Amino acid sequence: MTRAELAIATSTVWVILAAILVMFMQAGFAFLEAGLTRMKNVGHIAAKNVLIFALASVIYFVVGYGLAFGDGGNGFVGGSGFLPSTDELLTVGEAPFSWFGAVPAAAGYLFEVVFCAVSLAIVWGAMAERTKLWVYFAFGGIFTLVYSVVSHWIWSPDGWLFSLGMQDFAGSTVVHFQGALAGLAGAILLGPRIGKFGADGKPNAIPGHNMAFVTLGVIILWFGWFGFNAGSTLSVDFGGVGFFAYVALNTNIAAAAGVLGAVLTSWIVIKKPDLSMMLNGAVAALVAITAACAFVAPWAAIVIGAGAGAVVVLGVLAVERIGIDDPIGAIAAHGMAGVWGTLALGFLALPSQVESLATGSAGLFYGGGFRQLGVQALGLAAVGAFTFTISFGVLWVMKVTVGIRTDPEAETAGLDISEHGMWGYPEFYIPVPGGYGTESHGNLGIAPSRPATVHAAVALPDAP
Repeated sequence: MTRAELAIATSTVWVILAAILVMFMQAGFAFLEAGLTRMKNVGHIAAKNVLIFALASVIYFVVGYGLAFGDGGNGFVGGSGFLPSTDELLTVGEAPFSWFGAVPAAAGYLFEVVFCAVSLAIVWGAMAERTKLWVYFAFGGIFTLVYSVVSHWIWSPDGWLFSLGMQDFAGSTVVHFQGALAGLAGAILLGPRIGKFGADGKPNAIPGHNMAFVTLGVIILWFGWFGFNAGSTLSVDFGGVGFFAYVALNTNIAAAAGVLGAVLTSWIVIKKPDLSMMLNGAVAALVAITAACAFVAPWAAIVIGAGAGAVVVLGVLAVERIGIDDPIGAIAAHGMAGVWGTLALGFLALPSQVESLATGSAGLFYGGGFRQLGVQALGLAAVGAFTFTISFGVLWVMKVTVGIRTDPEAETAGLDISEHGMWGYPEFYIPVPGGYGTESHGNLGIAPSRPATVHAAVALPDAP
């Protein structure tokens, strides 16, 4: 094996391991979203996360990968590599995926498709607990194509925002801002969950059912984010041998600062160090540092993370105040924090890193002027207009034709039973041998929490 072949093999192992870490983030989203929603929808939340990964994997392979990174296109869309062949997937640095010069195109696909699935997972967080299952199929397919086009703009060397020097190393804009925009469109069109707002317009708390799940989900996301950001080097020597370790360091300290920023802001604004705000602070900081992790100094990563922690607390409250129901806080954690992280580079991008990575120009605080800030803002505006307009338009058509929201009776009973014909927590809703409320359970000296014959699956009360 030559030194060049050894370098390719080493980089391939690194990129595949990073892709696996990012895929594992689907488990993090499942726990986070299930914990922040009610028991009657937990099975539906779990099914959604498996479904969207499967959907994105197939559609991205058939057409999305070529739209995003295929050679021979233009500034707006890739032009080759659709339904790639075996020979095309085994090439390194050759058509139709010449952008992947350190790993085979197959490794590039695996790494990029898990990013697409993460963006799609964000969409449904803002639409949780009231969306019909078929919408995941229909809109999920369309969003995969929209995502692929935007990733071409910013990450492909042919992309028009790439040519302007937009800095978005691992996707604060491409992945997170886009997912939040589509989620916002869906939340607006769906309207709030039953009971979320009173007749006077004031919001009512609908707490999630398991904060331990939420905590576990955030820790899994934090863990997976090392693959998300550090793996975006796409080789072991991009930016310098072992540079991915520096990216990982910035990722970690930003997340830590996000927790602290959210705790302090929560303490000041709502007078309590709210756990859900603390956890969303970590997520928001990870979102914000995703664009900047390769371009900024560690002290700047702390500033970006702490700022994101404050942004998410204020953002969640602001979204609720204007009457939008976002059960997971996705609009604030992924949308607003994504904007903050993208714009922060216009101020904080290090000249040495800009030169090393050959992307854009230095930030305002380092004498780079307003150029990079302008490019970052332009990119946000373009992506925002494109993604929100298409998302809103497609979901509106679906709404007025066949409907995107479950019936009130189904929403009240829970999407587990109405969409899947089962319960995520069956013992709480139907008689289960040896389960809660049964004679065998009561014989242990524990008072039954419910009668032995709770109800049949067809007679559904208002579940928790």
